[in-house]
Amino acid sequence: MAKKNDLRPLIKLRSTAGTGYTYVTRKNRRNDPDRISLRKYDPIIRRHVEFKETR
Repeated sequence: MAKKNDLRPLIKLRSTAGTGYTYVTRKNRRNDPDRISLRKYDPIIRRHVEFKETR
């Protein structure tokens, strides 16, 4: 049986606005084997921007 962290590893989502703000979350490797990008809220510039996965 697979370990808990093998299938759903912790990833950091870093803001593309250049503020340095990050979210930490988990992703499913089976559904998203490539790096993901999500639109989330950046409280430093107070608007929604794209966040990309960094390792």
